[in-house]
Amino acid sequence: MAEADIALIGLAVMGQNLILNMNDHGFVVCAYNRTVSKVRDFLDNEAKGTKVVGADSLEDMVSKLKIPRRIVLLVKAGQAVDDFIDKLVPLLEPGDIIIDGGNSEYRDTIRRCKTLKEKKLLFVGSGVSGGEEGARYGPSLMPGGHKEAWPHIKHIFQSISAKVGTGEPCCDWVGDEGAGHFVKMVHNGIEYGDMQLICEAYHLMKEVLCMDQDEMAQTFTDWNKTELDSFLIEIAANIFKYRDSDNKHLLPKIRDCAGQKGTGKWTAISALEYGTPVTLIGEAVFARCLSSLKEERVEASKTLSGPQGAKFSGDKAAFLEDIRQALYASKIISYAQGFMLLREAAKEFSWSLNYGAIALMWRGGCIIRSAFLGKIKEAFDRDSELQSLLLDGFFSKAVQDCQDSWRRVISTGVQQGIPMPCFSTALSFYDGYRHKMLPANLLQALRDYFGAHTYELLSNPGHFVHTNWTGCGGNVSSSSYNA
Repeated sequence: MAEADIALIGLAVMGQNLILNMNDHGFVVCAYNRTVSKVRDFLDNEAKGTKVVGADSLEDMVSKLKIPRRIVLLVKAGQAVDDFIDKLVPLLEPGDIIIDGGNSEYRDTIRRCKTLKEKKLLFVGSGVSGGEEGARYGPSLMPGGHKEAWPHIKHIFQSISAKVGTGEPCCDWVGDEGAGHFVKMVHNGIEYGDMQLICEAYHLMKEVLCMDQDEMAQTFTDWNKTELDSFLIEIAANIFKYRDSDNKHLLPKIRDCAGQKGTGKWTAISALEYGTPVTLIGEAVFARCLSSLKEERVEASKTLSGPQGAKFSGDKAAFLEDIRQALYASKIISYAQGFMLLREAAKEFSWSLNYGAIALMWRGGCIIRSAFLGKIKEAFDRDSELQSLLLDGFFSKAVQDCQDSWRRVISTGVQQGIPMPCFSTALSFYDGYRHKMLPANLLQALRDYFGAHTYELLSNPGHFVHTNWTGCGGNVSSSSYNA
């Protein structure tokens, strides 16, 4: 007897929490795991007293599902997803829906969409953000893939997602093929940037202003009542004040060596691939790589010196406000860059992305959730064709209002020898973007001089010419190409 609305495969913490979340919203879920004993354990413990049903094989699971069958995979990205899809295909019928909720690479999702379409099955690749807590009480969901699947899963997805404002769900259809996983990848890249910016602010507070943990906790608590109101600022404040069992602050005891799972790196690689200057996320990834060279840094610290005797002598409260504004301006740049990458991918794959809806999906439930995303939604409501957030009146004014503070922070940090890869790359991008003329004319001349790569004249764009710079190089040019 088909009784379950949806099945979920993969009973790690995220999977279990999503099942309990769906159960809370009145959906009957069938749980399955490759190690079948886990299903029994889950039903006897976390899912005790719920309507969740278990399955002891994939055949058993499929037989318990209402038509069209809806199956969520929450297993390790990569081969494991393909293995399960291969096992499911022979058990399913045309119109059944497979949903991959893992952190899959968007190209894998594009490939799976194509293969399953040939088999008349519907595939959805959905980003899921918010960690364990989000999965349990309301994540941000970013589904993309075969649009025909959306009416069959919309009610479930929007019911279990986080809600903001007057109850708008942090979940909407993103676009075709790998659009959902691409948007999730950019979300994770932005998360890398946000965290690195917070770390740079912390470094300046600690080294330049010599603030103690409790002062920093208080500052972040105060900042969370301003434009910086966000989940990451809120939890940073909690981390600063957290004390270990010995009643000493825990943060200074933690080894300064960052790990990463790869989604930030994928974002940076996509940026290079599509020629989009997403510099801040790139620097955030490299900052993690540099942090992981702990032993080398310890060695280097014995011989490489920084600026001597440059102690901060300014007004502490004023400089703290400067740091806050530098953080805000840099964050605007990072999101502007992230949305540039989304726009470029949309062109590349002919996805019609709804940028305002994406900002709303990130407004709650996910790791980068913040009040600020509401402003991005408003910017795209004002102009759905907006080329860059920096061209929106609200954001251009915000960055311009912050720029004096931003420049002071970076120059002070540089004089004190504090690394600020994300603060400084954000300002470089801003300064590059607002320059009508950049020195790339010399770059083109150099390329033409040594490699006959040609250039365009300002008076005649689109027409490529070559100059015989030395008088003896000949006039044959290499074909022009875009780097």
